[in-house]
Amino acid sequence: MKNKYLTLAMLSAVLHASSQKHNAMPDSLYKKQRISTQEVQVLFSYYAQDGNHSAITGGIGTEWLHVYAPEFTITHRPDSIHTYKLNGGIDVITSASMDKIDFDAGTGASRVSARMHLSPAFSYQPRGSRTTYGVNTGFSIESAYLSIPAGISISHVNKTGTREVSGSVQCYFDDLRYGRLALTYHGPLELVYPVELRDTSWFNIYRRYSYNFDFAFYQVINARMQLAIFPEFVLQKGLLSTPYHRVFFNDDHTERVENLPRERTKWPIGLQLNSFVGDRVILRSYYRFYHDNFGINAHTWQLEVPIELTQTLTLAPLARFYMQTAADYFRPDKAADPKERYYTSDYDLSKFTSYKAGVTARYAPRQPLGHHFFFDAITVRYSYYRRSDGLYGHTLSLLLEASHTHPAEASPRSHHRFPAG
Repeated sequence: MKNKYLTLAMLSAVLHASSQKHNAMPDSLYKKQRISTQEVQVLFSYYAQDGNHSAITGGIGTEWLHVYAPEFTITHRPDSIHTYKLNGGIDVITSASMDKIDFDAGTGASRVSARMHLSPAFSYQPRGSRTTYGVNTGFSIESAYLSIPAGISISHVNKTGTREVSGSVQCYFDDLRYGRLALTYHGPLELVYPVELRDTSWFNIYRRYSYNFDFAFYQVINARMQLAIFPEFVLQKGLLSTPYHRVFFNDDHTERVENLPRERTKWPIGLQLNSFVGDRVILRSYYRFYHDNFGINAHTWQLEVPIELTQTLTLAPLARFYMQTAADYFRPDKAADPKERYYTSDYDLSKFTSYKAGVTARYAPRQPLGHHFFFDAITVRYSYYRRSDGLYGHTLSLLLEASHTHPAEASPRSHHRFPAG
């Protein structure tokens, strides 16, 4: 199941440029900096969608889905060298089409499922160095899925703070067997197929391996313009099919489980240009090209315009347009040939266009809550998403930010951080 709601990282990055636009050209290598800082971010996100092309029922049927996703991030910086971060949350998913899987072979499955995730991370910047090293791991678990991530990263900032180059490798080790969080299922861990297709063992593997290589180049062009480039490479191996996705064929009687190749490569590259218009308006323009060996080519155009209404209130309308070609293996309902080796009726792999429109409001008063405690900001975002195949969705998110700091002392200046893409 694809989650299309906002993540905490995306929301917390929104409007970050407006708070840093006067620091694009550092005037000193040193500044007064808090020796110890703790930051807490809490996100409450709600996503609702509907459509009529569920892959669970062979590319037809309801895609009605609701997701409630509380999430938190705690960041602790005991000094200017070490940073510890912990992110976690629970997604509660209500889906009408999940009933059609029938996990318990006759008893009926609940419409409600859940995902839990927890991700600790650590970064280290040696004293006097402009290079930062990071590691992370964690887990993500739901009834039909267990994922263990592990990653490393490195970033380097030049002496003036106007250029940064970074790279990371993120690995995901996934187990697609069902049964871990199911309340009514008490059998062994195994792949779950549609109930009418369980007379066949469709796959002899149940693991998926993903290797993401991400690179980023940030450059301050001048006092009012910043450029970022994000090339990526993704390699996936193992079971790339979803075992409970049905496919109906053109002979009117054949029904099988979705089958996709065991290896997939992806080649995205993104470009972002931030331009400061006057003292209160930022134009954040973004373009991304995507290509993979399944035959999909895609383009994304996005424009976000943060407007600083007051010193504490910022409003940011957003518009995004997306278009992609169909995968070589996509077939609508009853269009696949039984002689074909690979086939899917998942409309996420079909040809479509989509648009997204939304607005974000951020209030950042930095109000004291007690001794060295501060309420930093509250951010609210609403967005509407619509796809040319009829799928549409709404997202509403609320982000709360607070911090705790100890008395300041002189320490090396932290490098200027560019807004995320």
